[in-house]
Amino acid sequence: MKTHKHFHFSIGVVAYPLFFVLLIWIVFWAEVRFNFKFKDYGIYPQTMKGLRGIVFSPLIHGSIKHLASNSVPLLVLSMALFYFYRSIAWPIIIYGILLSGFLTWCIGRPSYHIGASGLIYVLVSFIFFKGVFAKHYRLIALSLLVVFLYGSMIWYTMPIEKGISWEGHLSGLITGLLFAIIFKKSIAKPKKYVWEQPDYNEEDDPFLRHFDENGNFIEHLESEEDMEGEPTKINYIYKKSED
Repeated sequence: MKTHKHFHFSIGVVAYPLFFVLLIWIVFWAEVRFNFKFKDYGIYPQTMKGLRGIVFSPLIHGSIKHLASNSVPLLVLSMALFYFYRSIAWPIIIYGILLSGFLTWCIGRPSYHIGASGLIYVLVSFIFFKGVFAKHYRLIALSLLVVFLYGSMIWYTMPIEKGISWEGHLSGLITGLLFAIIFKKSIAKPKKYVWEQPDYNEEDDPFLRHFDENGNFIEHLESEEDMEGEPTKINYIYKKSED
């Protein structure tokens, strides 16, 4: 049963991010194939019509280069999100799109803001700060990996290049940080072993009393293999791995 659940979990980690990336490619294909103008459905700040772009803008891209540059980080980061933060992955994505889009609508220039980069910045920011707040080596390692791969993206939260929605990037960065604080209780905590408990006394541990100072099992076992009366010695490391 455990294997069955793990199988479905693994499928979800890959399937959901892959579906979203495939969806934005289908939207771009339909726009080119049927000569649609989806750009008008992007976020146009401080206009009522532009509010619809909060929902639709992540699906719309201006060029094949724009689409390709967003596809890989979106796939990698969303897979990391579903793997490490499965219980809150969907709220992060859905509310991340809505909140970062609304912030873009509030502070953006009077132009159409399109693309999934706002969501990408939400994921980069959330995964990084979440790992820092967690103080858990696996999540910190994930944060360092994100910095290594996408750390240079921080420069694009400032108006350094014409034609790039730095407002959308900045909104995503702020949203991710905010979510890392709001969802702080959902941080995965490292497991504590019995010997890490404050009231642990090694001399009272009934399990360790069966081993000598070299880690060998010294208690006689009541089995056919132990009828000769010799202590059965089992290396502690192997014994632990079998459990």
